[in-house]
Amino acid sequence: MAKKRNIIVGQSGGPTSVINSSLAGVYKNAIERGFDKVYGMLHGVQGLLDEQYVDLSTQIHSELDIELLKRTPSAFLGSCRYKLPEIHEDRDIYEKLFGILNKLSIDTFIYIGGNDSMDTIKKLSDYAILTGQKQRFIGVPKTIDNDLALTDHTPGFGSAAKYIGASTKEVIRDAEGLTYKKKMITIMEIMGRNAGWLTGAAALAKTEDCEGPDLIYLPEIPFDVEKFLAKVKDLLTKKDSVVIAVSEGIKLADGRYVCELGSSSDYVDNFGHKQLQGTAAYLANFLAGECGCKTRAVEFSTLQRSASHMASRTDIDEAFMVGGAAVKAADEGDTGKMVVIDRVSDDPYMAKTGIYDVHRIANEEKLVPRNWMTRDGSYVTEDFIDYIKPLIQGDYQPIMVNGLPRHLVLNMKKKR
Repeated sequence: MAKKRNIIVGQSGGPTSVINSSLAGVYKNAIERGFDKVYGMLHGVQGLLDEQYVDLSTQIHSELDIELLKRTPSAFLGSCRYKLPEIHEDRDIYEKLFGILNKLSIDTFIYIGGNDSMDTIKKLSDYAILTGQKQRFIGVPKTIDNDLALTDHTPGFGSAAKYIGASTKEVIRDAEGLTYKKKMITIMEIMGRNAGWLTGAAALAKTEDCEGPDLIYLPEIPFDVEKFLAKVKDLLTKKDSVVIAVSEGIKLADGRYVCELGSSSDYVDNFGHKQLQGTAAYLANFLAGECGCKTRAVEFSTLQRSASHMASRTDIDEAFMVGGAAVKAADEGDTGKMVVIDRVSDDPYMAKTGIYDVHRIANEEKLVPRNWMTRDGSYVTEDFIDYIKPLIQGDYQPIMVNGLPRHLVLNMKKKR
């Protein structure tokens, strides 16, 4: 009797509007390649430790379901932020995980996520090699932050950038309509702890019908409050509405987050990441006192990563592509690797998948190049905009029912 070839896939970290397109790519490619079962971890590796998983054939029944899944935001299987200990610190967790994998006859383990998720792939593949286990471990890139090393960009980023660019135009238009006989400053807070890729996407709003934001501040460069104030005051002498985009993670030269100057949360996750919130609110209050005009703070918050109705077709197609490429790589014998996107050309835009050792990617962080920011650090350059534009192209219309998008939702009654 032939040995069963089963595959298991999980999602981890902050969701995106296209993360489920990668899941769809994994599922469809695995079925086409003859895997017996495709399991989904519920809430990633943390849920798997509690033996929470689902047979995806009980959830996906047709091509329509695949199309719905590609258009469904957030993590269909549920996500987690769980840090595996180092192997020498707690081998029991690894023995438990591999016991579950062996019980399910898992041949291939695929994890869709960002930096921390690639750390999980690295540790599991290392343990398998150390102990002679036969499973293969492949990472699929996912993060709106676009900060994974070695890949040109990450699925999820293009759609988030598209949403930010479009929303920035709308915020600017809204602000311009509210300045009769008064001046106004709008501060937009955009996700990004250490990397400013998303915040820079606000520059996409600079088009024939829109001036774009006046200032853009990324976390790669220390934030100088006094220079910032001087720039804003100068702008107010020239125009009635000033719109500024800031990363949630901008820091002072001494390393303090700007959000810490106001009230901030002390919450820290399992990976040591401090919760960042209130950067725009602090700066809006500061400018109101210093400039004596109306100010407002706008936080794009989770809408940046969940607005599937604004998803880029390029992004959804590439997310599906890397999911399928992960199955192909494992089926051909790769393990301890992550699928990457390599840009072939800009005009016309073309990209292909590659595969790299996850040890070169895990816990590394790709920042915006300094020469893609202006000398004074208050905007991004044309090189940045040229890089990002191809990634926001095309639309992927939602499947509408009664005027609202239809999503594919996990049916817990059909678990396993």
